[in-house]
Amino acid sequence: MPSATNTPLSGLRVVVTRALDQASALSERLGALGAEVIELPAIQVSREISKQALADVMLEFASYDWLVFTSANGVRFFFGEFFRLFDDIRSLGFVRIACVGDATGRQLTSELHLRVECQPQKATAEALAAALVETGSLDNAKVLVVTGNLNRDALVRNLEEARAIVDCLQVYKTEKNELAGTPAAADFRARGADAILFTSSSAVDSFADQAAALAPAPGAKRPLAGSIGPQTSATMRKRGIAVDFEAKEPGIEELVDALTRKTGPNTLTA
Repeated sequence: MPSATNTPLSGLRVVVTRALDQASALSERLGALGAEVIELPAIQVSREISKQALADVMLEFASYDWLVFTSANGVRFFFGEFFRLFDDIRSLGFVRIACVGDATGRQLTSELHLRVECQPQKATAEALAAALVETGSLDNAKVLVVTGNLNRDALVRNLEEARAIVDCLQVYKTEKNELAGTPAAADFRARGADAILFTSSSAVDSFADQAAALAPAPGAKRPLAGSIGPQTSATMRKRGIAVDFEAKEPGIEELVDALTRKTGPNTLTA
């Protein structure tokens, strides 16, 4: 087994900006590779769903041809409501399932044992829409897209252009988390970090909005900034945050790999 002193990220301080209830997988992976993790959850994610909208969707659920998820949060909150109303997964009926992103796919397949019939290799709304169009099943098909409050319009617009009938059901909201007064923020200001990781545009926006209150003190280490993918990178550049490294494909493992390559991994010994 490698010791803590010869793991790839040994001695590095790495900031994780994901929501606290989502950060564990990334934080644990970084810790296993020897990093000291500073959690600065720039956003918080919580359930938000209209009772009327939920009732409307469930009353006509059997008429949907596709059920589409754009995030693992959507899966979590949707099925939280679904199992509150139904006690059997077979109540989904014959709806086909599509999703974007490996984490979303794992929640559906590994945790819920559901078959995902459409999942593009590239984790973007545009790629998901294109993959659904390629199935040849969208003309006049009814599609339910499970969303959060900050979801982009690209997926719905592209599906409607392919003649699908699209309904959206918002099941969660993403909000800025105030960080300035937290012990982790004080530690970051005093000592800085080697790297800071952004996994969503909403986290970038929240961090940028609070940049003055989070700025490292003189002499503190200025971190490299890493992005999980093109959309997050575009937001970083828009908000004036240089993108020092980016995951080859959107995903936690890919982001950690990009960090390891950027910071120059140590040679492991058995």
